[in-house]
Amino acid sequence: MIEAAILIVFPFAMAFAGISDLLSMTIQNRVSLILLAAFAVLAPMTGMPWDIYGLHFAAGAVVLAVTFLLFAMGTMGGGDAKLMTATAVWMGWNVELAGYLLFMSLLGGALTLAILKYRSSHFAIAYAGRFNFMHRLAQKNEGVPYGVALGAAGLIMFPSSPLCVWVIDRLAHA
Repeated sequence: MIEAAILIVFPFAMAFAGISDLLSMTIQNRVSLILLAAFAVLAPMTGMPWDIYGLHFAAGAVVLAVTFLLFAMGTMGGGDAKLMTATAVWMGWNVELAGYLLFMSLLGGALTLAILKYRSSHFAIAYAGRFNFMHRLAQKNEGVPYGVALGAAGLIMFPSSPLCVWVIDRLAHA
C-alpha cells in the first residue's frame, strides 16, 4: 500500500499542478501541502534514516528561502515557489535535486520561448478566442505558467527520487 501511495501521489500532484497552472495560472496550495504531508508520512514508512529524512526537509527549506526571495522581488509566483519547495523535499539534498532544478530551468526556458513565439504568431489570433487559457497565453502582459515546467521536471526526475527508487527495489525483490 505504501508503494501505491508513493507511485500515485507525487506523479498525480505534478501533473495536476502543471495542468492547473496552464489552464488557470494558479497552483493551488493544497497541491504543495499534499506533497509535503505525503512525504512526511510515507518516508519514515520506507525505513528512511532520520538524518536523511531531515536533509530532505533541509533541501525544502533552502529552496523555500531562495524562491521566497524571488517571489518578493516579483520574479516568481507564490504557487511556483511552494511547488518547488515541496518537490525539493521529495527529491532531497542530493543529485536528484540538482537534476530537478536543471530540468526545470531548461523546460521553463523552452516554455517561455514557445509562449513568446506563440504571442507573436498568427496562431495566437486564430486560437485565442477558442479557449480562455489560449487567450490568456496570447496576452503580452501575462506571465508564463511555469508550473508546467515544474511539473514536467518533477515527472522526469521522479523515477530516480529516493522514494521511487525504494518502490522499484521493493517491487524487484517481491
